[in-house]
Amino acid sequence: MNNKFLDKVIYQIISETRVKDDLLHTPFSYLPFSLSFSFSLPFFPPFLPSSFSSHCKDVYSLNEQEIKYVWKEYKEGLTDLMEDMEPSHQEKG
Repeated sequence: MNNKFLDKVIYQIISETRVKDDLLHTPFSYLPFSLSFSFSLPFFPPFLPSSFSSHCKDVYSLNEQEIKYVWKEYKEGLTDLMEDMEPSHQEKG
């Protein structure tokens, strides 16, 4: 596994993830994830969503092992990002 490349993939996916009006919009899902129940993670399903897997295969040509690694690190990176965010810094409108 090329962790340097995978770390760039993780960064890219996180950079394309947006919070707006208590919804988390990701580049791999047409439907946003709701943040209204709690501002803490994990609010993602514990399993690997097929939309995430497909996105990683189609866009980055990752294999299953790499996708599992990216999913785990994406969730952790997003958790850190969300913990650092204050509600006043979220996009509105």
